[in-house]
Amino acid sequence: MARTVVATAYGQPSDVVEVREIPSPVPEAGQVVVDVRASALNPIDVKTVAGVMGSDPAKLPIHIGFEAAGVVSAVGDGAVNSTGTPIVVGDEVVVYRAVGGLSSEILATGSAVHPKPAGLSFDVGAGLLLVGVTAADTIATAGVSDTDTVLIHGGAGAVGAITTQLAIAKGAKVIATAAERNHDFLRDLGAIPVTYGDGLLDRVRAAAPDGVSAAIDTVGTDEAVDVSTALVGDRARIVSIAAFGRGGDVTLVDGSTEQSRANRARAIGQLLDDAAAGRLVLDVAKIFDLDDAATALTELATAHPRGKFILHP
Repeated sequence: MARTVVATAYGQPSDVVEVREIPSPVPEAGQVVVDVRASALNPIDVKTVAGVMGSDPAKLPIHIGFEAAGVVSAVGDGAVNSTGTPIVVGDEVVVYRAVGGLSSEILATGSAVHPKPAGLSFDVGAGLLLVGVTAADTIATAGVSDTDTVLIHGGAGAVGAITTQLAIAKGAKVIATAAERNHDFLRDLGAIPVTYGDGLLDRVRAAAPDGVSAAIDTVGTDEAVDVSTALVGDRARIVSIAAFGRGGDVTLVDGSTEQSRANRARAIGQLLDDAAAGRLVLDVAKIFDLDDAATALTELATAHPRGKFILHP
């Protein structure tokens, strides 16, 4: 039997989230079963449980979790991974996008299975790709290069920290907004930190006297959009993952277009390799047991330490 986390209704995690025993999955052609070593939580999981993403009772119970990493335990006929390589039992893999990743075993199609580099921990592998491909999409959409000065709103957040590192790896100068407690972290990444709030525009101008050529918003506030539009003349180079009410002022990316999906797919192998080699850092804020999934989801919805929440089965 496998153990999996489900939401039995829409609402607060403490009220609706539980761990159930289910029959172990059996792979069909093109599928594999992965024994999960680590899975990751994301804000989308909290929103899904709360019913923000839709509250159709026909979809209940909801199997939670889009990210996992583990070891292949069973392989269906003809299953190949995202690189086109045949999958074999014993392969260490990252699964994204997973279905019901908060489980002890998961069923996955081969295209969602990515080889885990030997130097990459299961925890980091599990937590990297949702934020990583989102960050890579913003960098590609904004066309960031070594000639740019880039303003990144929310530079210490899960997506923002990866975006900051990717922009710096491109050779760009990065100005990143964050609470003062995260400024040393951003300096260590190579960014110039500025505090958000009243006076942000002036602080950014002081940090970038030669101007800002692109802006990436990971927070979705009016402040982030207004400051970006005041600094960057080319709206195509103001990219947001969150300002859905300001679509006329920014370029929104959410994985829904063909180009956005292509940007994300292309980034996966390099993200995993860079994290394994230490060129890309992903903070793990806290590790929970699978039985404590409701607590983890509740904590993720409130103020919490920087980094990803990881669950172990």
